[in-house]
Amino acid sequence: MNAMITKLDSSQADFKQRLDTLLAFEASTDDAIESAVSGILADVKQRGDAAVLEYTNRFDRIPNGGATSMAALEISQEEMQAALAAIPDAQRKALEVAAHRVRVFHERQKQELNGFTYTEPDGTVLGQRVTPLDRVGIYVPGGKAAYPSSVLMNAIPAHVAGVEEIIMVVPTPDGVKNQMVLAAAAIAGVTRVITIGGAQAVAALAHGTETIQAVDKIVGPGNAYVASAKRRVFGVVGIDMIAGPSEILIVADGTTDPDWVAMDLFSQAEHDELAQAILLCPDADYIAKVEASIAKLLPTMPRQEVIRTSLGDRGALIKVRDMDEACAIANSIAAEHLEISAVEPQQWADKIRHAGAMFLGRFSSESLGDYCCGPNHVLPTSRTARFSSPLGVYDFQKRSSIIHVSEAGAQTLGKVAAELAYGEGLQAHARSAELRIK
Repeated sequence: MNAMITKLDSSQADFKQRLDTLLAFEASTDDAIESAVSGILADVKQRGDAAVLEYTNRFDRIPNGGATSMAALEISQEEMQAALAAIPDAQRKALEVAAHRVRVFHERQKQELNGFTYTEPDGTVLGQRVTPLDRVGIYVPGGKAAYPSSVLMNAIPAHVAGVEEIIMVVPTPDGVKNQMVLAAAAIAGVTRVITIGGAQAVAALAHGTETIQAVDKIVGPGNAYVASAKRRVFGVVGIDMIAGPSEILIVADGTTDPDWVAMDLFSQAEHDELAQAILLCPDADYIAKVEASIAKLLPTMPRQEVIRTSLGDRGALIKVRDMDEACAIANSIAAEHLEISAVEPQQWADKIRHAGAMFLGRFSSESLGDYCCGPNHVLPTSRTARFSSPLGVYDFQKRSSIIHVSEAGAQTLGKVAAELAYGEGLQAHARSAELRIK
C-alpha cells in the first residue's frame, strides 16, 4: 500500500521540487493525431457536408450502410422530447432538478453582468453594452462516455445568456443514441442536435457547411482529436478551454471521516489514469487513517485499476505544518476542484486566491458540484485557475464599449488625444481630434 500513493512532507528539503514534479503535466502532442486533424479540418472546410458524412460513417460505424445525408444525422425536437418522456421517472426528475438549479445559479450570474453607462459633467456618456453571441456549438462526448450533465452545464448558461441558436454535436458510435443525453438537450433548450463528432464536427461548427451554419464559439469536452481541432480553429471561432485531466485537492483539518475523504479522492481518480487527487493535512495520524481508508475501500471500486494507477502516478498525501501553509500550497497548485474539509471552512477559504471551484465543509463533496449544486462544472485545469474561470454566462456574451462624446467633451479630450497622437507620430489621429476643437 505504501508504494501506491506518494507521501510528502512540506518540511522536507526537496519538497517543492518533488511537488512540482508531481504537478507537472503537459498535454502530449501526437504527430499522427495532429496530422490527421489538420487534414480533416481542411477537407471539411473545402467539401463541407460531404466530408462530414464520409468521416462520420467511417469513424462512428453508422449501421445500415451509413448515413446518406446530413438530415439523417440530425435529431428532431420531437425525438428529444420523446427521449425525455421515455427515460425512467427517477432519471427525468433528477435531470429536471439539476437543470433548475443550474439555471437559477446562472440567472443570478447574468444579473451581475449587465452593462452600464455614466454621464460626465460635460455631457459625455461612456459605458459598456453586453450582448449575447448569436450562435454557439456544444460538443458532447458520445459512445460509452455519455455525459448528460455536460449538456446541462454547457447549454444552460448559453441559453440564459440569450444565445439564439445552440447547436449540439454528439457522436453516436454504431448508431447508438444515449437517451439521457437527448433528454438533457430537450430540458436545456438546445436548438439543434446533430449526431457527428470528432475533428469533423469541430470543423463543421467552425467553418460551416451546406447544412450547418458556422458558430461563434465552441465549448465542451472531447478526446485528443477534438482538443487538437479546437486548438487549431481558435481565432476563427472562440473556444472555452483546452481541458486537461481532472483534479481534486483536499485541504483537511482532520475532523472529517477519513472514508469520506478517501472516496472524494477516488471520485476524481476514477476519471482516468492521468487524473490527480491530493490531500493536504497538518495531522500525520489523520493522513495515516485516510491511507488506511484508501486501502480498505479501493477493492470495492469497479474502476479500481484506473484509480490505483491515477493515485500511484499523480496522487499524494501531503503533511503540512499547519492549515495556513496548506492554503499557501493550495494557491500554488491552483486546482480544478478544491475541497476545504474543515470545521470552520470559511476562514481558510478567505485565504484562497486560485481554484476552479471551492467546496466548503465536510458535506460539500465535489461530486455534488459535478451534477446538481448549480455552479458550473466546466472548470480550469492544469493550474490554469491562476488566470481563468469556470464556464459561465459571461462565456456566451461579449462586451462593446459605448463612447458618446459631447461637444464640450471634445474640446478637452481633443487636446489630450492630439498631444498623445503627435507623440506617437500619428498625425491623422491628431488632426482628427483637432478638427473638432473650436
